[in-house]
Amino acid sequence: MLRVGIIGNGGIANCHAMGYKELADRVEIVACCDIDGKKAEAFAEKHNIPAYYTDCRDMLKNEEIDLVSVCTWNSAHAECTIEALNAGCNVICEKPMAMNAEEAEEMKAAAEKNGKLLMVGFVRRHGDDARDAKDLVENGDLGEVYYAKATYLRRCGCPGGWFGDKSRSGGGPLIDLGVHVIDLTRYIMGGALPVSVFGFTSNKIGARDHIRTSGWTSETVVEKPIFNVEDIATAMIKFDNGAVLQVETSFNLNIKNGQGDVEIFGSKAGLTLDPFELHTEYAGCLADIDIKGSHIFDFNRDFCREIKNFVDACEGKAECKATAEDGVILMKVIDAVYKSAETGKSVDIEY
Repeated sequence: MLRVGIIGNGGIANCHAMGYKELADRVEIVACCDIDGKKAEAFAEKHNIPAYYTDCRDMLKNEEIDLVSVCTWNSAHAECTIEALNAGCNVICEKPMAMNAEEAEEMKAAAEKNGKLLMVGFVRRHGDDARDAKDLVENGDLGEVYYAKATYLRRCGCPGGWFGDKSRSGGGPLIDLGVHVIDLTRYIMGGALPVSVFGFTSNKIGARDHIRTSGWTSETVVEKPIFNVEDIATAMIKFDNGAVLQVETSFNLNIKNGQGDVEIFGSKAGLTLDPFELHTEYAGCLADIDIKGSHIFDFNRDFCREIKNFVDACEGKAECKATAEDGVILMKVIDAVYKSAETGKSVDIEY
């Protein structure tokens, strides 16, 4: 029986707990930790966890733990992950992997030094849409893939709390939402390396926290809300195989409805994930093919799949679907977009 500790007990930690509970015959959550003691206590009670802490170092010292989920705000990812790796634990760290590529590389180095697995929480890799799109690309049904578009746009969707505070988040929608669709697109396209970026960010609307919405909000309570991150980011990302990805992501944008999709364009066909359709030619005519079956990303189901992949990989039963190297590459992209936006110039990515 593998013993699990969960560091950071906010909303996303519940998804990790749910995934571990699905594997109750193989794993047991033995401890949780949050710098907010009341939150840690409530989380422990909710999930029937026998011990809770306010310092991850105490938890790692006092408990026998094999696996750790790091679900803190972004600025604590590196510290908590490295502490857990040094304590001999395998770790799954929520996305984004870190605040920047330098921290991400330190985390990867700690995993290698300790001979432990470090997985990154790119949950979109575990959806049916990702699996089936990747199969189509690998089978050659799209031909040569040379262009892609990825969008994750919200009209009024900053979660509040720490998400607008750059000192804890590292940035706005690019580092929070963009990592999902950039990584998903790269995964579907076969894992090519990003080599250059031209980016743009802006904060013209701000937090929009005066608008009453029913969207998801952070559990973190702050006395004075901070919003010193971008409200929109867009970039052109070129890969080493010549393909280009255009990405758009926002917390707050004056559009009619929120948008989220990945589109892949090849020499034989194009593919959209939502709806899951091929756009091609047939018998001298343009043709749109509705591929039957389930090709969706299901939030709860696919978080359970992600945790299962983590546990399976730790036991040597499966390959890890989102490695530390994948996380480092994405952080290099995020760094490059922010640098390009700041300088107004294209930025080359070094490896």
